[in-house]
Amino acid sequence: MTKADLVEKVAEKTGLTRTDVAVVIDSFLDVVKKSVEGGHNIEIRGFGTFKVKLRKARMARNPRTGEVVPVPDRKVPVFKPSNEFKNMITKLSI
Repeated sequence: MTKADLVEKVAEKTGLTRTDVAVVIDSFLDVVKKSVEGGHNIEIRGFGTFKVKLRKARMARNPRTGEVVPVPDRKVPVFKPSNEFKNMITKLSI
């Protein structure tokens, strides 16, 4: 599902125009990105948590040459789904 599909579904469900829904979704995503960038966690109960994790420095190997290369520590954005969301997904039949 793309952002356009999401906008369409929300517009159908709420009766709002696609333009209004697109503005709300874009604003929501901007707030999430800026908050996580600022080091804040965002917890949406029943859905999940957006946060930043620190990946420790490590030694890696260049697959082409086999040379050992240091990889510095870095921050990465992560999403952790809530238990409610995980349980909902595990009940799906594929």
